Amino acid sequence: MLPLAAALAEAARVVKSCADCGNLDSRDPCSVCADHNRDRSTICVVEGVGDLWALERAGVHHGLYHVLGGTLSALGGVRPEDLNVSTLITRLQDGSVSEVILALGATVEGATTAHWLTDRLRPLGVAVTKVAQGVPMGGALDALDDGTLAAALRSRRAS
Repeated sequence: MLPLAAALAEAARVVKSCADCGNLDSRDPCSVCADHNRDRSTICVVEGVGDLWALERAGVHHGLYHVLGGTLSALGGVRPEDLNVSTLITRLQDGSVSEVILALGATVEGATTAHWLTDRLRPLGVAVTKVAQGVPMGGALDALDDGTLAAALRSRRAS
């Protein structure tokens, strides 16, 4: 147990939050923000660091990220000022970002946060998009909940 405790103590000592995006790393800026091969015109906004890592594992986003640190929640007492939004707005003010992708959970809180953020970001002249929601690959319609089915039907497109 002592080596595990020592490793945890070392991680707690060296891991810090990136001042640019909110990711956790042993350096600041984090390895994602410091990577000059990334598309700096696109920022993908996620709820938490785990979401950022999931997208990185999938290898589908080659731009930058921004970690909100949660979603708005009236019941949970999470207000706009509790989220990491001011640094996102600061990142957009130089005009180098052309698109913000909202990759928030398919929950009431995620939808509320996406709507609130869209209202704040669009006046800055940036395109605001959302990740698609609906029927997952390999998903059977009769196994999906009503909300997922409704989102899939509303978001349909030509095949």
